[in-house]
Amino acid sequence: QVQLVESGGGLVQAGGSLRLSCAASGRAFTNRDAGWFRRAPGKEREFVASIDWSGASTHYADSVKGRFTVSWDNAKNMVYLQMNSLKPEDTAVYYCARGRVSFRYTVEDSESSYDSWGQGTQVTVSS
Repeated sequence: QVQLVESGGGLVQAGGSLRLSCAASGRAFTNRDAGWFRRAPGKEREFVASIDWSGASTHYADSVKGRFTVSWDNAKNMVYLQMNSLKPEDTAVYYCARGRVSFRYTVEDSESSYDSWGQGTQVTVSS
């Protein structure tokens, strides 16, 4: 069974930065794409960013474009989300997810495109 574990969340002031990490059991990310989603209090989970299996393509929600960067560490089979210029509206539980299909070159923003999810890490941005 695939296990994904997020880390790196915390409390930060507006304008600050955090880097989230997502580790997969075994080599679970090998040849798969990955996505980051978030759920703010009282809201539905929403897409944040995704990266294809090769790292060549990335996709971001409009709300984070230019501030967040998704990347791979292939050697460690980990995916990262670098978050800069954080805003109070970025406060949420952040989840990483593994793509359902191997060698997918498109970057996906639908939850149905992912088959495994982490438990989430809390990010709180104070004003």
